[in-house]
Amino acid sequence: MVKKRVISQADMKIGVIGDEDTVTGMVLAGVGHVDGQGKKNFLVVDAKTHQRDIDDMFHELTRRKDISMIFITQSCAELIRQSVDGYSDSGQLVPAVLEIPSKEQPYDPRKDAVMQRVAFFLPSAMASLGIDVP
Repeated sequence: MVKKRVISQADMKIGVIGDEDTVTGMVLAGVGHVDGQGKKNFLVVDAKTHQRDIDDMFHELTRRKDISMIFITQSCAELIRQSVDGYSDSGQLVPAVLEIPSKEQPYDPRKDAVMQRVAFFLPSAMASLGIDVP
């Protein structure tokens, strides 16, 4: 009888989708992982990267059992907004998807699902940051 390996919190990883500078920084910080089959938990997005490749990687990361959190730059999230919003609306909690700023584009909290929840529950907090809440 073969024992089934249970993934513990120590085995959980962070997925990263973003521009070269963001992903390189995360990989240098120890986030990057390549398994024995060559599957990576990160994707470097540049001008040559197709939207379909970003979408495929996002769906792969959300289906993996060893990923607990996904960092995606807001500019990449905009390219696959329908998939990101669909995942947020699904109610699935793990992995958590967090949109982070990138160097190329200023951060817009109105497009971030986490900040939209903050605006829903604490509109005064958003107003104090100078963000108009509809």
